[in-house]
Amino acid sequence: ERQNARSLRPEQLPYVPDLIVIDVSFISLAKVLPAALDCAADRFDCLALVKPQFEVGPREVGKGGVVRSPERRRGALVAVGEPARRLGAAVLAYASSGLPGPKGNRETFVWLAEGARGGVEDLELAARRVEP
Repeated sequence: ERQNARSLRPEQLPYVPDLIVIDVSFISLAKVLPAALDCAADRFDCLALVKPQFEVGPREVGKGGVVRSPERRRGALVAVGEPARRLGAAVLAYASSGLPGPKGNRETFVWLAEGARGGVEDLELAARRVEP
């Protein structure tokens, strides 16, 4: 709370977390993940809420800030999964939050872990399963 997640450093925390939960607004998860994962324990789980309106480009967001296209919502999931992988994390799954955001956006969880756990091979296929 009340911390710019992009500048979070491990030494600022009282312990090394093995569970990270991320729910950010008005910023892409891709910008927050480097700092968050840098703070993680060697073995960790991370559950992050993907809000498509902050992951797709501004031209992709419809009226009222809602991403209505399933294709664009899937693109948002991949847009979070790819940088997570580049940071050494595994994408274990995507799962619908089951609830729309305040303006109607469909929000989806991404479950990340340390890269040694493997994860899904095809991010687009995994995104299609949760966002048909």
